[in-house]
Amino acid sequence: MKDLTHEQKDTFWDRMDDVRAGMLHTAPDRVVPMSHYVDEDRGVMWFITAAGTDAFEAAKANQAVHYVVAEAGAKIYAKVDGTLSVSDDKAKLDELWSPIAAAWFEDGKNDPDVRLVMFKPSKAEVWLTDGAAGFLYEIAKANLTEQKPDMGEHGVVRF
Repeated sequence: MKDLTHEQKDTFWDRMDDVRAGMLHTAPDRVVPMSHYVDEDRGVMWFITAAGTDAFEAAKANQAVHYVVAEAGAKIYAKVDGTLSVSDDKAKLDELWSPIAAAWFEDGKNDPDVRLVMFKPSKAEVWLTDGAAGFLYEIAKANLTEQKPDMGEHGVVRF
């Protein structure tokens, strides 16, 4: 599998910023939906979670995890490998706090269970597509010409 270019890596970050949620795989049999916050400048993604959750426990152990996104609207499909760690950055929590996060905590960001977790990617297998219309066109073309459909750029981003 080929490595994607620096430009494609930038496209990865831009499109991840348009994705609202993915599936965080923290244990062999545990995958949970999570909303992420992209911090391209630092090369990380953030999660707001609660004490005692699988995500927080994995972060306390600096555990290797996978984050999977499939978002036709953002034109990206990816499996991102990396590690989770706990962050006590109150300024970052204030910056990221949103109605989405607030919905999970009775006392808002002052809830004693609120935890900030940083996801540091190491590599990602990525498909950058042309979106739903492009997909339908490629499928129709493949059926008419008997050629395989072009599903966009596929490769690995290394961080």
